[in-house]
Amino acid sequence: MIEVTRTIRLNPEDISLSAIRAQGNGGQHVNKASTAVHLRFDIRASQLAEEVQQKLLRVNHHLITAEGVVVIKSQSFRSQDKNRSAAIERLVALIRELTYEEPPRKATRPTRASKLRRLQSKSRQSATKSLRGKVRGTE
Repeated sequence: MIEVTRTIRLNPEDISLSAIRAQGNGGQHVNKASTAVHLRFDIRASQLAEEVQQKLLRVNHHLITAEGVVVIKSQSFRSQDKNRSAAIERLVALIRELTYEEPPRKATRPTRASKLRRLQSKSRQSATKSLRGKVRGTE
């Protein structure tokens, strides 16, 4: 099992990996070796919990197709093994990112000292502004 979070685990059987030829420059090696990896992960057919599946399917993400399949292409390395592990790491990071929930905010109250500072600041500002009136000369 691949651990995504403490509560979410992926079954490696749900992940489909296929080797393809990498794109870009690289001379003869690119033309001969299939080092790039195409990872496909069907969210609906996976063994993830139903609520996690629904979260992933609700999100509009460029790596998730309309059918609910995550498609990741990894071709950063010259080794197929490194590309395979990089693709799986990207899948894990994607699921972590899309299922993360912010902890609820705890409401706090201002302290007595902060209230006092605010009121002192207001009175200082008021005093400053009251001195900004028109200057009356002695005539």
